[in-house]
Amino acid sequence: MGFYENRILPRLLDVACSAPPILEQREKVVPEARGRVLEVGMGSAINLPFYDPDKVEHVWGLEPSEGMRERAAPRLAAAPFPVEWLGLPGEEIPLEDDSADTVLLTFTLCTIPDFRKALAQMKRVLKPGGQLLFAEHGASPDPRLRKWQDRWNPLWSRVLGGCNINREIPRLIEEAGFEIQKLDTRALPDTPPIAAFQYWGAARER
Repeated sequence: MGFYENRILPRLLDVACSAPPILEQREKVVPEARGRVLEVGMGSAINLPFYDPDKVEHVWGLEPSEGMRERAAPRLAAAPFPVEWLGLPGEEIPLEDDSADTVLLTFTLCTIPDFRKALAQMKRVLKPGGQLLFAEHGASPDPRLRKWQDRWNPLWSRVLGGCNINREIPRLIEEAGFEIQKLDTRALPDTPPIAAFQYWGAARER
């Protein structure tokens, strides 16, 4: 990775992903994590303060960006439970089958290039009866806004490290063999309209 990917982009994403409306979304799902947790796309570890330490035994943070891992160091040092880095992309999860009680996705599925392979890996490492928790932005149900998402997506993705604003999050999760048990949606305030539509909830292996 070059200077932009390791130095500029992590700062840009850290600011965007720490905006108050985004933090509010994180707070809705992260406290539900329990047991041994795999967080895919941990980034700068923004989620760590939202975990319930009484529920969590261990967290694996999957994050390929060196710049993001560097920014996460102070948060990891303050964590009240063990946090272990897994420095590979989501398509390659170096854990045994049935390892995690919870898989957590927050504003990550939009960025993974081969999201189908990544979701298959998440399903592989999730224990029977385990839970996939997610909070993601994606395709708007408004046809007019969706057209603008499709038009702007190539440029948006190029500037923001591969982030896609038009992925149909529930459909992708269901096609990977998960059954969505809880799903809420809304458009975030104080957010660019083309990136404002949110999906969050929980799913289990079908």
